[in-house]
Amino acid sequence: MSKQPFLIAMTFMSIIIGGGFASGQEVLQFFTGYGVIGIAGTLVSALLFAFLGMQIARMSSSMQARSHKEVLVALFGTRAGLAIDLVLSFFLFGVGVVMLAGSGSIFAQQYGLPPLFGGVLLSVLVILTLCLRVRGIINLISAIMPVLLLLVLTITVYSFFTSSASLETLEAAATEVPTISKGWPVSHWFIGALLYASFNIAVGFPMLSVIGGLTRDSREAALGGILGGVGLGVLIFLLNIGLFANLERLVGVDMPSLMLATAVSPLVAMVMSLALICMIYSTAVGMFFAFTARFATPETSRFKVFSVLFTTVGLVLSQFGFSTLIGTVYPMLGVVGLVLIVVLGYRWHTARREARAGLASSSSY
Repeated sequence: MSKQPFLIAMTFMSIIIGGGFASGQEVLQFFTGYGVIGIAGTLVSALLFAFLGMQIARMSSSMQARSHKEVLVALFGTRAGLAIDLVLSFFLFGVGVVMLAGSGSIFAQQYGLPPLFGGVLLSVLVILTLCLRVRGIINLISAIMPVLLLLVLTITVYSFFTSSASLETLEAAATEVPTISKGWPVSHWFIGALLYASFNIAVGFPMLSVIGGLTRDSREAALGGILGGVGLGVLIFLLNIGLFANLERLVGVDMPSLMLATAVSPLVAMVMSLALICMIYSTAVGMFFAFTARFATPETSRFKVFSVLFTTVGLVLSQFGFSTLIGTVYPMLGVVGLVLIVVLGYRWHTARREARAGLASSSSY
């Protein structure tokens, strides 16, 4: 077997694992806040990631798609595909806003500075990167991903084994966490798991479509999607149990992973904060670039002006707060992802039915 499936898997995971995941806030609201049963939610999301990753990568490989728009048109038709693409772009801007808010939370929690300071600093860095094409910085930030993952996993595993809180205390603390579906007509862990997978698939869909399209063997593309989904499931599971084991200390905290790092040592907390800032920066650049590119050609004066405009608007919106924005923007983006899940599932079912019908007709001769 070639290395291509593993390359697809790592790319898939890198797209999904952004600042929101590494901070622990996503996992806290989508899984941990439901208590022990949230563990079942991580398994549901893992299965969905594996299935959807397989479908998107295989379909784009079969089409030899050059962009995600081709896949959307194949799934929804020309007009509906364009509409979905525009809505998706709008919510990617929302994810960029969440990252600006996340930067503010890090500087407030770790260094005692006003949240606006962190938001302004990241906004300036994003604008400079989009205007000056500081590709070396982006490559450097991408290299920090393995370090960040190692830090997060080490800290959460350490915190799990050093936790002394009783199960009753942790379940009581879970009721204080503002989970995604609290306030809905029905609050359920399965809704959290479904929305988490759907929102992340909506974010990762464009890049995964392109990566799959570059792979000639659709079976290798499908395997890469499956491996990436399983890998994501393992990471979510580990982070979730680490957060749950210390949940009584994390209620109301914007950056749960950073709080756990502080409990290990001040040095680990400082390294963790820097790694989080780098990850949030990388995610913010990607989101604002994708959104701005909808309105102007990259590397033009118009693109630079729009980059400044959109990032500044994002900074203003980010003042609503990191936790609040995750609880608002991500579920809305999850609805777009749900549409993708339903259509991809229908496409898979139709393909299997046609394959069985073809097999039956050939055996009758």
